[in-house]
Amino acid sequence: MASIISVKGLTKTYDTGVEALKPVDLEVEKGEILALLGPNGAGKTTLIAIICGIVNPSGGKVTVDGYDIIDDYRKTRAMIGLVPQELATEAFETVWSVASFSRGLFGKAPNPAHIEKVLKSLSLWDKRKDKIMTLSGGMKRRVLIAKALSHEPRILFLDEPTAGVDVELRKDMWQVVRELRDDGVTIILTTHYIEEAEEMADRVAVINKGEIILIEDKDVLMRKLGRKQLVLHLQKPLKSIPAALKPWHLALSEDGLTLTFLFDPEGERAGAAPLLRKLDELKIAFDDISTSQKSLEDIFVGLVSDRT
Repeated sequence: MASIISVKGLTKTYDTGVEALKPVDLEVEKGEILALLGPNGAGKTTLIAIICGIVNPSGGKVTVDGYDIIDDYRKTRAMIGLVPQELATEAFETVWSVASFSRGLFGKAPNPAHIEKVLKSLSLWDKRKDKIMTLSGGMKRRVLIAKALSHEPRILFLDEPTAGVDVELRKDMWQVVRELRDDGVTIILTTHYIEEAEEMADRVAVINKGEIILIEDKDVLMRKLGRKQLVLHLQKPLKSIPAALKPWHLALSEDGLTLTFLFDPEGERAGAAPLLRKLDELKIAFDDISTSQKSLEDIFVGLVSDRT
């Protein structure tokens, strides 16, 4: 699939000497939802700000649909909608006027039908005459998305879009994001809610200390790193793992009463059945058995911990 955003060798060092981005290479495909994950200070917001033309890079090159973000700033910026983390907006203006004015900032002719469509899709139509100052935090967050969509961008950056939004509103907004993707909008999402990325993303990129340390299709990532584990609660404690069980790379708890086995989908002993047969042969009995699978959050924490 063709890339709509191409980042090559991008760096950013601030005047204070802080190196926010080391050489970053990233290709964002047309029509995908890319989740950009990383701890605080990892470089997520700096990367977004550079692509959107808000912060100047120290080095490297970024193109949007083939256009350079510096040489063709107006053209590239008009293709992008940005939903920032901050809730600040025009407190005394109405929802309708804020969305309409934002469209005009990009040189777009008035289009009440489009503004109406955006507000309805975000459940803001009934609030269109309300002043921003009267809205809840969740509704203000939706207004920010409406502003970002007002000029019909082809790319949408969502920087922590559901921070401070209750679970019900969050799920509604997930649905809006899916519909935008279905309409051909490319979406780059940063979030602290890992389940958000797990629910919506096509691909996941992990950034830490200014470097992209992983980028992978979400499903492939879950298969590679989100391995299932089998936990066996033994009737009698083991002092150590018998030699006959060494091929399974089991973990034994300190009290000797729990054996943990990680499924390896690419290994020859991927299934649990051979293990259970061997336990029976060795007369190792267990009272209970359970399975679980690493979530995307577990994978993310592990990746970042390995790089600290």
